[in-house]
Order: sequence, then C-alpha cells, then structure tokens
Amino acid sequence: MSYKIITDTSSDVSIAQQQRDGIINVPFKITIDGVEYIDDNDLDMGAFVDAMTKTNNAIVTSCPSPYDYQSVLETVEEEEIFVVTISSKLSGSHNAAHSAIDAFLRAHPEKKVALIDSKAASAGQLAVILKMQAILSEEGTFDEHVARIREAVEDTRTFFILESFDNLIKNGRMKKTTGLVASALNIRPIMKDDNGEIALHEINRGFKKSLLKLGQELGTLVDHVEDRVVVIAHAEGLEKAEFLKKKLEEVAKFKDVIIVRTKALATGYADLGGIVIGV
Repeated sequence: MSYKIITDTSSDVSIAQQQRDGIINVPFKITIDGVEYIDDNDLDMGAFVDAMTKTNNAIVTSCPSPYDYQSVLETVEEEEIFVVTISSKLSGSHNAAHSAIDAFLRAHPEKKVALIDSKAASAGQLAVILKMQAILSEEGTFDEHVARIREAVEDTRTFFILESFDNLIKNGRMKKTTGLVASALNIRPIMKDDNGEIALHEINRGFKKSLLKLGQELGTLVDHVEDRVVVIAHAEGLEKAEFLKKKLEEVAKFKDVIIVRTKALATGYADLGGIVIGV
C-alpha cells in the first residue's frame, strides 16, 4: 500500500485487521485501583474485565500522548499517512495527535499527513476507517481523498445500548440516582452521536426491545444502505451482537454487517454487555 493508517484504540480495530491492512494502533491507558492497563494487543482482557467489575472506584482513562503518536509516525515509511482519532469532544487524543503531526511535519516536510476527527468512538470510528479504506482504494490525489474522507465522517452514524450503568455512575457521567432508577425500571435507552457528542435517541424498557427497535429502524435512519457497512462492537456480548446482525440482515440490504469485540477503552465505558453500532 502507498499509505498508512494510524488510529487510537478507541477504534476497536482487531488484531487480524491490523495485521491484514497494516493499521497501527496507538493505545489508551486505563487505571483501575492504581493498576495501569495498556490497551494494546498484549492486554489480558480477562484480568482487565475482572478488575473493572470488582472495583467500586472510578476508572481513569488517559489518551495517547503527543510522544506516543510521534514515535509511531517516525516508523512509517509511506509518504501518505492518515491518523484517525476518537471524537475530539470526548478525548484529548485528537489534540495529542495534532501536536505530534505538527512536530513530525517540521522534521519531515516531504510527508503528507491527514488528521481525521472521526467524531465517533468504537464501532463508529471503525466504520469511518473502513470507509476510508474504500476511498483510498480509488483513484484520486491526497487532497481529494482527504476531502472525501471528511465527507464520510459527516455521513457516519453511531448508536449504542448499555446493559449496565455502573461505570457511567462510577465515573460521574451519570447521576447515581438516575442510574438506579433506570436500572430499577429496566430502562435501556438507545443513545446516539450528535456531532461528536452523546445524545438520547430513544427510550425503551429492556435491552432486547431497544436492540430489536434499532435493528428494525437502522435501515431507515441512513440512506444508500446498499453502500454501507454496519459495524457492531460488543463488550462481552457476542450473542446480542449476533441477534442484531441477524435482524439487520432480515430488514435491510446493507453492504455488509461485521462484528468486533471492544478493546479495553470501549469496554470500560460501554460496560459488560454493551453494544455499539457504527454505520
């Protein structure tokens, strides 16, 4: 390939895809009860999930540093580089990548580097990367490709449904009373992206009902479904992901529906059983 894709581990790019497509992951770090877990391919996810479920304390996440990004950039031989980050409104990863790219280009003015704010996370971020690969496989200049990728970002949608609100409560992203009431009433809302931030899409009672509703409606929430790939990322919830995939294939003619397992960062926020959908 004449280009290289670099992304933070919010994207949930699998080891197989990294190896197949040469994608480089720059890891987040997650600290639980004073123990730091690096969200890379060597992470023991079983130990991470065990620590996450047992703690009563907040889970602390830290994004890749400018040094982390620049160290990776220095290893790239390709002239064209595309760096894709989690939404800049959700993390400092984008700003860190920006600083690294500025320094890198001063030292390597012959290189071409595009920084892409996915305005998403997890499955939504991966959906952007998959569309990016399709765009880069077609003829065009670097600038033309970048313009089309930015258009694809604006055309990407992300939804998620959570089974548990524990981690949101622990991390102060949801009031404890709200989480307790939602759990008691079995409320499992469908959430969505809103220009890089999180917004409510629809309230339902029961995870399966929300999953079924999204499966039935997703084909009507986006256009040109035949050209779209749906990414379903699950946090230890494979059966739910397979249920949703089957429903999507029954009601719409998407180009493809793929299932991936969330890495540590997305698992930490989606919590066990959570599902994230990007299209």
